[in-house]
Amino acid sequence: MKSSDILFIGFMLFALFFGAGNLIYPPTLGIESGTAYWPAIFGFVLTGVGIPVLTVTAISLVKNGTIELGSRVHPAFGLVFTSVVYLAIGPFFGIPRAANVAYEMGVQPLVPGGNTGVLLIFTLIFFALVFLVSLNPSKLVDRVGQWLTPLLLAAIVALVVGSFFLLDGTVQQPAEKYQASPFFTGFLEGYLTMDAIAALAFGILVITALKDRGVTDRRQLTAFTLKVGIVTAIGLTTVYASIGWIGAKMATEGSYTNGGEILSGAAQLMYGQTGTLLLGVIVALACFTTSVGLTVACGQFFSKTFPKLSYKFVIFMVTIGSFAVANLGLEQIIAFSVPVLVFIYPIAIVLIALSFANRLFNGSTFVYQGAILLTAITSLYDGLAAFGMDLSSVEPLMQQLPFFALGLGWVVPALVGALAGGLLQLLVTSNDRKVTN
Repeated sequence: MKSSDILFIGFMLFALFFGAGNLIYPPTLGIESGTAYWPAIFGFVLTGVGIPVLTVTAISLVKNGTIELGSRVHPAFGLVFTSVVYLAIGPFFGIPRAANVAYEMGVQPLVPGGNTGVLLIFTLIFFALVFLVSLNPSKLVDRVGQWLTPLLLAAIVALVVGSFFLLDGTVQQPAEKYQASPFFTGFLEGYLTMDAIAALAFGILVITALKDRGVTDRRQLTAFTLKVGIVTAIGLTTVYASIGWIGAKMATEGSYTNGGEILSGAAQLMYGQTGTLLLGVIVALACFTTSVGLTVACGQFFSKTFPKLSYKFVIFMVTIGSFAVANLGLEQIIAFSVPVLVFIYPIAIVLIALSFANRLFNGSTFVYQGAILLTAITSLYDGLAAFGMDLSSVEPLMQQLPFFALGLGWVVPALVGALAGGLLQLLVTSNDRKVTN
């Protein structure tokens, strides 16, 4: 295994992760957190980089990827949860969001008075290209890792370097939500990148790329996966911290409604019309590579899980579905995706944490079931609340949970569920021994 292989696979994973949410959320965090930027971005990196890299590593520990991890709770849960994850990061939210961000940041500024007709034409071309590139997944490392990622990084470097010399904005005081606990607010903002969930799918792509290069031993596979993850983590952390800092320095330059506008404004201030074109290149490459990766991941999962569905048919349906959802508009997609992410993310985090601690409790199904059950109940409340449902009847009870005010009310229930499952396992084991004796 060559060092260059690790580098290129790491580049591929970086490009797959670095999509729509990765561009629009760090600048927003920067402008809102202000002087509390560094603890906020540290929290963001923890969920936006650390957990995804650990997730990819966790996938290397099992033979059949996410579905095997989920099956440790129950086989039905493994199938349903994994399918929901792939649909969420694929045609329902992740891919359409990427296409919309590419349009709003890369095309719309260049087309005065852009309308839904322009969006329709753009998404038609965008998804046709996604489908064509996704047809041959074995070429993914070559196309993305060796060619598209270096172009993407070069464009980002040009934007970031310019910000240090051409932006003179003053960092402002933090907005209200960042004043009390900037670290935990940043931690929750990291959810919105969707990367911990996407990692459940991208892990298989990394494993496949490593196996194609002759790595078959399980321990070596995990070791090389971790090295690939470190390459990716360095890239993502550097880029997040840099474009987030651009947002922090843009606070005195005007008012903005989202991270896309912040970056567009910064690019315009630094380089004029050339800056707008530069940002367009960054956005197009970032969103395109992510869309291709998600399409390939969905194609491989569903065609393998349901053998009657061919890979080509699945990616065709994924691109058609993504095209339809993308034309609903970015605001509609985000409005529906946030509640789903708030529900799914804690479950994914707990599942990954348990996979690393699996040996400590001998992979007890009861531990997995207890932890996931109580996590799901708590995160379901958070998801429904984010969707706007009136939950005033149970809100006082939920507010009693530790860390609830920080958006982490699921942490203690997950620990309690795991401990209860462990105690139940001890009782069952003890009774089995008595019966045997």
